[in-house]
Amino acid sequence: MKLKLTLSLALIIQLCSFTSLFAQADSPLRRDKLYTSSGFGFSIPVGETSDYFQPKFSTTVGLNIGLGNGGLFLYPKASLHAYKYDQVTLHPGQTTLLEDGRATTYLLNLALGYRKFHGNFAYYGFLGGGGGFILTPRIDLDNAGLVATQKNENVGMAILETGIGMEYSFNKLSVFLESSFMHGFNKVHDRRFQSVPLSIGIRPNLSSIINGKK
Repeated sequence: MKLKLTLSLALIIQLCSFTSLFAQADSPLRRDKLYTSSGFGFSIPVGETSDYFQPKFSTTVGLNIGLGNGGLFLYPKASLHAYKYDQVTLHPGQTTLLEDGRATTYLLNLALGYRKFHGNFAYYGFLGGGGGFILTPRIDLDNAGLVATQKNENVGMAILETGIGMEYSFNKLSVFLESSFMHGFNKVHDRRFQSVPLSIGIRPNLSSIINGKK
């Protein structure tokens, strides 16, 4: 499953890179043609999700690809959010609930965004969708109840994500602060998955580096 996720992300990045190359000839004056994006922070569970998840350290990686001559950009992103996990319902055949476990998301999102510059500051918003899976741990006991085995359950998840952010540009590098709302169309243990990722990070401006511009 992890191999499929890696291959899917690589395919998206490759396709987006070709899109950037074709669009670059049409918009030579655009200053934010191609960014890479790397962020870290926390993903805060909301609603029913807070019954079984609590935030831990999370990371995101992706690209920002400028479209045309305006502020539109394409935003492919992988979200690797970690949560403290407390199991709230038993699986069939289980007799023991797990507490203080660790759950992890492997989610890919492809969004369309718009960025507006004010000097070195920029503000942006985005909306997109995607999916992936969430790993949740579980404990199985043997028939005598003496041996416990921890297993991971894969929960497939389709998502819709919308967010806003701001960034400040230092020549060929930007720092950003971003918040979004992630809505899952599937459930984890009969409860809807929803979270609010908060992240800070950096975006090297690859178009400036490639072109040798400040």
